[in-house]
Amino acid sequence: MNDFLLNFLTVGEQVLVLFLLIAIGFLCNKGKLLSKEANKRISDLVVIVVAPCVIIKSFLREFNPDMLKLLLLALLIAAVSHVVMFLLSYLLIRDKNEQRKRVLQFGSIFSNAGFIALPLQEALLGTDGVFFGAAYVVMFNIFAWSWGICLMTGDQSKITVKKILFSPGIIGVVIGMILFVTSVKLPNVIATTLTHISNLNTPLPMIVVGYYLAETNLLHALKDKGNYLCIGIRLIAFPLLALAIMYLCGVRDAMLISMAIAMSAPVGAMTTMFSEKFGSDTVLSVQLVSLSTLFSMVTMPVIVALAKMIA
Repeated sequence: MNDFLLNFLTVGEQVLVLFLLIAIGFLCNKGKLLSKEANKRISDLVVIVVAPCVIIKSFLREFNPDMLKLLLLALLIAAVSHVVMFLLSYLLIRDKNEQRKRVLQFGSIFSNAGFIALPLQEALLGTDGVFFGAAYVVMFNIFAWSWGICLMTGDQSKITVKKILFSPGIIGVVIGMILFVTSVKLPNVIATTLTHISNLNTPLPMIVVGYYLAETNLLHALKDKGNYLCIGIRLIAFPLLALAIMYLCGVRDAMLISMAIAMSAPVGAMTTMFSEKFGSDTVLSVQLVSLSTLFSMVTMPVIVALAKMIA
C-alpha cells in the first residue's frame, strides 16, 4: 500500500506539472498572447528541433557492452510493442469520419513517453530507467515519422526511405547511437546547449495543447464515446497486455518497470503536433491528450505498482 501511494504521488506530481503548463497555454490563448500561426510555428519547432535533441541527449553516456545488449533488447521490446499497438488499434478503432479515425488510432498507439514517462522513469529508477526509456522514445520516433505520418495523413506516399532516414527523429537517433557507441564526449558548450534545448521538450508541447484546449468544448469531449475507447486502449488495455507478455518472456527489473511506465503514459502530445502539422482533427487530438493525461493520474500508478510487484 505504501508503494502504491508513493507511485500515485510521484505520477500525480508529474501530471500536475503538465496541467499547469497546459494552463499557461490556455491563458496565452485567452489573453491573445499567442496567435494560431505562432502556435503552429511552436509545434514545428518541437517536432523538428527539440525532439531530436532529446534523443541525442539521452545517449550521452559512457559505452558499456552489457548496456548495449540491454539497449538492443529494450529497442526490440519497444519495436514489437508499437507493431502490436498498430495492429490492435486498426482492428479495434472504427469511425465513419476518416480524420477522426486517424487521430483516434494515432492517439491510442503513441504515448507521452518523452514528456511524462522520462521524468517518472528518472524519479523511480534513476539513470538506467531513463536509458531504457530513451530506447522506447527512439522507436516511438522511428514509427511516428514513418507509419505515424502515413496514418495521420492517409497518404502512403509519405513513407519513403529518404523521408524516413532524413526525418528529424531518425537523424536524432543516428547521431545519438554514434555518440553512445564511440563514447565521444561533446564539448561542454555544445552539451549545455543541447540540454537547454531538450528542456523545452515538456513546456512547449503542453503550451500548444493548452492553446487548443481553450478552443475546445470539454463537455462535448466528455460525451464523446470515441475518446473513451481510445483512452481505454491507451491507458489500460495496451499496458496490461504488454506487461503480461514481457513478464512471460522473462523481462524483469528496471527494464520491465521502465517499459511499463512508457507504455502506460497518456496520449502523446505528438498527436496534437502532427494533427496541426498535417491538417487533421486538432480539436479531437487536444481532447485526447487532455483527458488521457487527467485519467492517467489514476491508471499509471496502478500499472507501475503492478510492474514493481512482478519485477
